[in-house]
Parts: sequence; C-alpha cells; structure tokens
Amino acid sequence: MRAKKFLLTVLFFIIFSKSFSQTLSPEEKKLYELIMEFRKEKGLPNIKLSNSLTFVAQTHVKDLQTNRLFNSTCNMHSWSNNGTWTPCCYTEDSPKASCMWDKPRELTSYKGNGYEISYGIHGASVTADGALEGWKKSSGHNAVIINQGIWSDSNCNAIGIGISKGYAVVWFGKEYDSN
Repeated sequence: MRAKKFLLTVLFFIIFSKSFSQTLSPEEKKLYELIMEFRKEKGLPNIKLSNSLTFVAQTHVKDLQTNRLFNSTCNMHSWSNNGTWTPCCYTEDSPKASCMWDKPRELTSYKGNGYEISYGIHGASVTADGALEGWKKSSGHNAVIINQGIWSDSNCNAIGIGISKGYAVVWFGKEYDSN
C-alpha cells in the first residue's frame, strides 16, 4: 500500500509539476545546432537551451498539428481551445500579443515573456534545414534569430525548440531558465 501511494505521489508530481526536463528529438537537436551556428556566423553568442521554452514549443507544435487552428484571421502563433492553456487567436496586427507572449508563464515556471517563430508545411514533414531556410528568407523571423531591427536590443538567454510532422516552432526568452 505504501509503495502504491508513493508511486501515485511521484506520478502526480511528474504530471502536474511545472519543473521538468525536456528531451529533444534528433531533428530538434539539429535545429538548435543550426540556429546556434547561424548566430555564430553573425558574431552572436549561443543561447542556452531552456526546458521551459522547449516544453512550450513542443506543446505548441502538437497543438498546431492536431488542431490546425490558423485561418485567414488567426496565424500560426494562435493556440486552440483543446488544451490546458488559454486559447488565443493571434492576428497579423497582434493587438493581443500577450496571448502568445504569456504562454511560457502560463504553462511552465518560466518568469518572462516568450517570443515565437513558427514554420509549417501542410501535408509534409518539416526538417531542421527547411525550417531554418524558411526563417532566413523571412525578414521578420530572421531578425528574431539574429537580433536585428526591433530585436537588436533583445539579449535572449533562453531558447526552446519543437518540431512535429509539418510544424516547427522556436521560442526565445530574455530571462535565464531556472530549470
């Protein structure tokens, strides 16, 4: 009986704890390495991988893959109403940008805002190489990765990676991750 109670307590802790360790798939690890290599080419430092932001990234790609919630109004930074998070329709003019920026605090113990770049191919699998090349061709996404334009003063100290089937997302944050 004590052993069963102990196992249930451990299981409860694992499921409901906001402190955890995330594992990267080989393709996610490759994307992290490619982004760091690209930043190095631009004279920028590496960004430490964050368990919290990786959890958010991996959760979001699964939501995108399962619910494909973006449409003519909501873009890929949107979140469905089919999870333990607050649903969010993120639009191009982003009047409610906090609905995306708040996700790391909402889903994990991360203390700061999160900033996401996303990439998707309907009906195909996303690769690390393809995602990074897509982001390099997009001035807005490229600026986030290499701290240009409005992101020039953005000293990111945490990054999270998620790839699942047709989607890839990367989350950036200024605060170090305590996990």
